[in-house]
Amino acid sequence: MPTEVDHHKAAGIRECADRMILDDKVKNIVFDFEGTTFMDSSGLGIIIGRYRKISCFGGKVYAVNANERITRLLKTSGMTSIIEVL
Repeated sequence: MPTEVDHHKAAGIRECADRMILDDKVKNIVFDFEGTTFMDSSGLGIIIGRYRKISCFGGKVYAVNANERITRLLKTSGMTSIIEVL
């Protein structure tokens, strides 16, 4: 994931992830937040949308290397009930 995940970058991330899911027959998605310092609701939308697509194929979504701020956002939004935060 980029440094900032907001509505300006959301469309590009969505398109790239969807292309990988469909073209490469991806089973699981790992969002790596190592360099991410900011994420708004657009980022949550990206994760939810990819979860809906991948779960149809029996896949799972993971978030890794999230800093404290991103982890708190994922927890308070309820995302941790559908994705695994490592």
